Amino acid sequence: MTTLIHPDRRFLFAHPAHFLALGFGSGLMRPAPGTWGTLVALPLAWLWFRFGGSPFLLVLLCLPFFGLGAWAARVTSRSLGVHDHGCIVWDEVVGMLLVLALIPGDWLSWCMGFVLFRLFDIFKPWPIRWFDDHVHGGAGIMIDDVVAAFLTVLVFLAVHRWLPYLF
Repeated sequence: MTTLIHPDRRFLFAHPAHFLALGFGSGLMRPAPGTWGTLVALPLAWLWFRFGGSPFLLVLLCLPFFGLGAWAARVTSRSLGVHDHGCIVWDEVVGMLLVLALIPGDWLSWCMGFVLFRLFDIFKPWPIRWFDDHVHGGAGIMIDDVVAAFLTVLVFLAVHRWLPYLF
């Protein structure tokens, strides 16, 4: 196993797992690759809904995305020699897709969901931190962002309920 601190385009295209784990290349962008990876979910969700996809089916689609992501994250982290390298952003893509499937589809809601998700992902309050510390491998890389997504949706719904004039 080698330690590759700053993966490049060659690494991105060296294996299909790298391409997926690095969020189609968004994980190579600096600064804040996790934010760039999260942004990838926005046009994907927009296209999904634009062409008639339902929120329920998007949530279901996130299940195989999670499985593929666990595999891709495991392969990529081994190739990099780092368990959860910052360039691995497919977990952010899947987490944000879940958020976008479970909140209203207007731009203000999506912006609020984006900001909340990034805050949960960056600061990792309990229980996100627990999953991050105790679940290992590719699934461990993925699961904390799924938990962050559900906490994002819960906070969003609470704000939506108590401050409905914002929406």
